[in-house]
Amino acid sequence: IAYHAFVPHFKGTESVLLATGILGATVMPHVVFLHSALTQGRIVVRDPRQLRRLFRFECVDVTLAMGVAGLVNAAMLIMAAATFFEKGLTTVGTIEEAHQTLAPLLGSASSWVFAVSLLASGLSSSTVGTMSGQVIMQGFVHWQIPIWLRRLLTMLPALLVIGIGLEPTRTLVISQVVLSFGLPFALVPLALFTARADLMGVLANRRMTTLIFWCVTALIIALNLFLLYQILLGGG
Repeated sequence: IAYHAFVPHFKGTESVLLATGILGATVMPHVVFLHSALTQGRIVVRDPRQLRRLFRFECVDVTLAMGVAGLVNAAMLIMAAATFFEKGLTTVGTIEEAHQTLAPLLGSASSWVFAVSLLASGLSSSTVGTMSGQVIMQGFVHWQIPIWLRRLLTMLPALLVIGIGLEPTRTLVISQVVLSFGLPFALVPLALFTARADLMGVLANRRMTTLIFWCVTALIIALNLFLLYQILLGGG
């Protein structure tokens, strides 16, 4: 597990698609803007020492949030490998199939835990998406829309998917891949701005931090371009 967690290994276009989707679902681009907006209200000090102290708290906050998200994704992959793959059930590819297969293998409680987890995940992502959309619209186009319209715009894509009859799991993966393609548009400005001392003051990134940041951003862009190559040019 440790080896494959750090050494990428792809088997065709589908595996690249899933890896890109996991990346987009974990590091969502719109959340970068939401975190910045939520942090603005906490910056009530201007003393450099107090700013560094506040920054340490924010680092712990973000690290815990992303760490939990990463652990959840890792747990899902490990559980799928240990439960389905080891039993020879390599064709389980939808949420419905996973739910129906869990009960015979791990007991009825497992399917309930799976269902509740999906509900909690849906509520969380819908809340974050709605808040992020409002923050981005206020910041870039200075729009404020009523709450009911905000909720409608958030739920409309899901309702369209259900109404048209698209395959939910495949649509979910593709939506996560779209998020991954949006990451460079959030990370590149973030790397540029956080390296500027005239904007960040004492909290400007050091050269090594900026270098690592650009390397990670380059890897994400490379993964997205590789997926495009696989899909458009038939590289897989």
